[in-house]
Amino acid sequence: MVKSIYRPTRITIHTEAIRENLRTVQEHLSADQSLFAVIKANGYGHGAVQVAKIAEEEGVAGFCVATIDEGIELREAGITLPVFILGLVDCAYLPIVSQYQLAIPVASTDWLKQAEQAYLKNPWDEPIAVHLAIETGMGRIGFIDSGEVKQAEVSLAQAEGFYLEGVFTHFATADQADATYWQEQKARFFETIAVLEAPRYIHVTNSATQLWHEPLGNLVRYGVAMYGLNPSSDALQPSYSLVPALSLTSQLVQVKQLPSESGVGYGHTYETTQDEWIGTVPIGYADGYVRKLQGFHVLVNGQFCEIVGRVCMDQLMIRLPADIPVGTTVTLIGTDGDKTISLQDIASYIGTIHYEVACLLSERLPREYE
Repeated sequence: MVKSIYRPTRITIHTEAIRENLRTVQEHLSADQSLFAVIKANGYGHGAVQVAKIAEEEGVAGFCVATIDEGIELREAGITLPVFILGLVDCAYLPIVSQYQLAIPVASTDWLKQAEQAYLKNPWDEPIAVHLAIETGMGRIGFIDSGEVKQAEVSLAQAEGFYLEGVFTHFATADQADATYWQEQKARFFETIAVLEAPRYIHVTNSATQLWHEPLGNLVRYGVAMYGLNPSSDALQPSYSLVPALSLTSQLVQVKQLPSESGVGYGHTYETTQDEWIGTVPIGYADGYVRKLQGFHVLVNGQFCEIVGRVCMDQLMIRLPADIPVGTTVTLIGTDGDKTISLQDIASYIGTIHYEVACLLSERLPREYE
């Protein structure tokens, strides 16, 4: 998607906030823990390459991404630290994985057999680091049976083209006050891997586990909290300070006074009840600012202004308290005066989580780093 740089709508990434969040978590690591920064989905909407370079400067040991393409993006940007792909990989792409020296998960003995056959047919130059995924209660990917886990370890020790680097799982409820299920997953994981010789990395700690549970394993996958976002939304308070790194602003491009009983937007879902000042802002659902945000608000001159009418593909309309000049800044995410609109505020209004709101912000929105 082409970035729309010739309009006033911008995402600003506050790099010092990311640095502060990384420094804070590193103060809370146990002595044997390494930190991997999770920058999948374009760094949760913050810009993968730019965030990776900041994290590298702050001393992280590696990165986690979701797909091969995201790993390649980092390599082609000059990132040389370890990169671990969190999602499963088709055996057809293993030569590419080797070429870019990416680590990958293994979730079944069947996949491992196919991968060994793929190597015999078309050997690649660099051996591939693999991490055994353990299914403990997410129902997503991973081995369930400890016997298969041991079988995979033995196979990897004998296989050409691969080596065992790590073992991991993912907690489903680390961000909830009730730790019962988290404890069950933790116990299941360590029982399952008890059959293994200890690989280099044992990693189960995500942002939520780091914030609210005891240290586990020797690698922390630090994701949403690095961007200053609370993994639990508002359910739990962070155990240390997190600084939000993203703001979103635009400008008024037209201001007009509509008489009473004037319709605004598609579907005639809003009608003025008196003479009202209506401002137009150049952002819409094609930018990831979704239609459900009708009735929510933005900030203009430190005042909340309601979004009236349906959010359009490229524009939205707001009700202003007065005739405000064209070109005035509109804050959609961030602080103006003594008021703030957070990603969580938006998420709560539309019934989702702030992860989704951040990831929806499209590539059409330029990211500026300061």
